[in-house]
Amino acid sequence: FVVKTVNSLRSFLKSFLKIIYRFKQFIIKQNLKVKKEKEPAAENFAKPKISIAKTDLKQVSPRIKAPSGPKIQIKTKLPAQEPQVGSQEIKLEDYQLPSLDLLESPPPLEERQIKEDLTANARILQETLDDFGISVKVTDIERGPIITRYELEPAPGVKLNKIVVLSDDIALAMKAQSARIVAPIPGKGRVGVEVPNIQSNFVYLKEVLSCAEFQKSKSKLTLAFGKDIAGKPVIAELDEMPHLLIAGTTGSGKTVCVNSLILSMLFKASPSELKFLMIDPKMVELAAFNGLPHLLCPAVTDAKKAAVALSWVVNEMESRYQLLAKAGVRNIEAYNQKQENIPYIVVIIDELADLMAIARDQIESAITRLAQLSRAVGIHLILATQRPSVDVITGVIKANFPARISFKVPSKVDSRTVLDMNGADKLLGRGDMLFLRPQESKLTRAQGSLVSDQEIEKIVTFIKAQAEPVYDEEIVKEQRKSIAGNGQKDEYYEEAVRIIMESGQASVSILQRRLRLGYTRAARIIDMMESDGLIGPFEGSKPRKILIDRESWLEKEVISKGNQE
Repeated sequence: FVVKTVNSLRSFLKSFLKIIYRFKQFIIKQNLKVKKEKEPAAENFAKPKISIAKTDLKQVSPRIKAPSGPKIQIKTKLPAQEPQVGSQEIKLEDYQLPSLDLLESPPPLEERQIKEDLTANARILQETLDDFGISVKVTDIERGPIITRYELEPAPGVKLNKIVVLSDDIALAMKAQSARIVAPIPGKGRVGVEVPNIQSNFVYLKEVLSCAEFQKSKSKLTLAFGKDIAGKPVIAELDEMPHLLIAGTTGSGKTVCVNSLILSMLFKASPSELKFLMIDPKMVELAAFNGLPHLLCPAVTDAKKAAVALSWVVNEMESRYQLLAKAGVRNIEAYNQKQENIPYIVVIIDELADLMAIARDQIESAITRLAQLSRAVGIHLILATQRPSVDVITGVIKANFPARISFKVPSKVDSRTVLDMNGADKLLGRGDMLFLRPQESKLTRAQGSLVSDQEIEKIVTFIKAQAEPVYDEEIVKEQRKSIAGNGQKDEYYEEAVRIIMESGQASVSILQRRLRLGYTRAARIIDMMESDGLIGPFEGSKPRKILIDRESWLEKEVISKGNQE
């Protein structure tokens, strides 16, 4: 009986294994059929039809899409746009605008390798979605400087939510830092997948300033921000905003953006058409622009001086309104057509958080009043901060700054503080930004213009060679009064003057070493010497100039000591 039972089990197992083997063969055949059906799609990606924009941006026309693959657009610098603003040599009082030849040109792109990478990524994207049971077709690929957008056309019946929830899986499959899904793309019946480029290409300021949109703009306050993800220049006019708020963490590209905006205006306006008031609590961010004839005064680095300078701007705004009322006009453009030219004034504050921490009430009240009333008289504000918290960007300030730019911020809370929506916390950094235009709810993602210190130095040197700065006496006097206070000198003042005259070095550090003083007290003594006309203003890495003759001062010192004896 046992032997019969064992033989029966053996025959049963053999039959069962045969069934499993046949089922396995059936599955393999089915997989081969599916693979063969997918192979034509892969062949379509192998030889995509590619068009590269090599002429003017406005000449890029839509091409007829062949079924062989997606259209790839690589936005690059355009040789046909080399005619420059400065080449026209616009003169006003014998002043020449700087030429774009002073700026660096972007390096050439390796287009062949870029096309191969884009084609491979498009294939990976489509196969990844196929694995999740989502049928799509990659129709267009737009490669920007930092971000590439793949436009997908879903098959009928595919819900967009199924694609949106797969952003992390898409980023994993494409080996990307992140993937942003735009579903749907505004104005198109497609879904956009934005992925960072493997090899990023910085946007040089020269290629943005050379675009037709910037050259044709008649505004003296035209700003060149950079390029969007489609490679199109992002240009705006400050007098239409009329103020701008910029936020971003350290290293996100905030200060570089401020520098590029300043240079944009320098390529458009002469010193008689535009004046700057620069406030730089960090002392080094805007020091490169000291000595420009466009400045109302040297870059302000002290919080007390900053409050006085903003108070002067408020008074200037009120006096301009009186001039407009007497002339019977409503804005500065109409006044300049009838009367003598009044220059625009752009107030630039590089770090608002430091000022708010020291003189909050004075700074906030002045900024609020200027933001509410100064547009008609040609006064505009550009505020930048690396700490976009509610105690710095208050509700009153934000309500009067409809135009805002956010670079990468630490959290969603900071993103909502600046833009009233999420998104800035997921940016890549190094110039990647979101731009909120006035009266628009849609954000524009762009890569900010890159400008080097050497380029700034070349342009500033070119402008300074044409004219010397003529500072406003009233604002300089008010700043001196704020430093002098009640007129009492520091007890170490005379000794500090002697040390600087004997050593020939006017710096805070030498007073700290010789007199064993703290930084704040030594800096205050240096400011007193500047207000007394003994030494020159702060010039960044360069030492301060000693304005009085050192030898004659030493002789007087020796004579005075002899008389005392």
